[in-house]
Amino acid sequence: MLSIDPKEIAPAKLQGYLQSAVAPRPIAFASTLDENGVPNLSPFSFFNVFSSNPPILIFSPARRVRNNTVKHTLINAEYSKEVVINVVNYDIVQQMSLSSTEYPDGVNEFEKSGLTMVPSDVVKPFRVAESPVQFECKVNDVVALGDQGGAGNLVICEVVKIHINEAILDENGTIDQHKIDLVARMGGNWYSRSNVGMFEVEKPLTTLGIGVDAVPAVVKESAIFDGNDLGKLGNIEAVPTDEEIAIFVKDNFEVKAVLSSDDEQKKLQLVKDLLEKNETISAWKVLLAK
Repeated sequence: MLSIDPKEIAPAKLQGYLQSAVAPRPIAFASTLDENGVPNLSPFSFFNVFSSNPPILIFSPARRVRNNTVKHTLINAEYSKEVVINVVNYDIVQQMSLSSTEYPDGVNEFEKSGLTMVPSDVVKPFRVAESPVQFECKVNDVVALGDQGGAGNLVICEVVKIHINEAILDENGTIDQHKIDLVARMGGNWYSRSNVGMFEVEKPLTTLGIGVDAVPAVVKESAIFDGNDLGKLGNIEAVPTDEEIAIFVKDNFEVKAVLSSDDEQKKLQLVKDLLEKNETISAWKVLLAK
């Protein structure tokens, strides 16, 4: 058996062991406002419920291991003492992942991830309309666990209002665990879907996705695509060039056939099929092909 003294290995490696061994972990999709009222949205898997009376949720936006900086969510929570914690189900997992991109200060992750802002009733931060359960919270305390990279910051939240999508309730008015279809984080790029099992979503650690706001309106307005499709399309760093598109079309008989048919629905369906195969760049090339 491998035995490790936590003080004798690099923080990044230690974090990897912890995240891979303590899993699956629920995800706090935290919505906050900065001092200028700009919305911020970010997911955290160091999260759970710790009391029902009073109702207390705790999540931890840890200091970044690589450079010991803190996240906007922590700054906002300390400033405003308010947060909305939205749960994450499979329908929004790709958009949630896209929102974890480290966009510059002042960028609205709701817009980048293509998720809908809904006003809260008690607190000022917005709720995620697509989340099946949303908790409006007051921040009772923030407990710093250290001052080095990887150190957690326990944001202790008291729930002051709960919003539940009635579509996930059973005949008795309780939450149906199949209908809610929650996802949880595991180690690396892996997630767990409660109804199915493990699946992989590449985490945008070093990339800067163009965002769902850059996806053509014809896609966002089409019933063919869901939130996960939009999240995949928004999670690329740059759209293909005209030259790359021309080469792709020239070498792909199926694409040429679809384009020559001049049928927009066939073209969008091909884009959808490619996204389901996780061939996102190819999907973009079809989408932009003339």
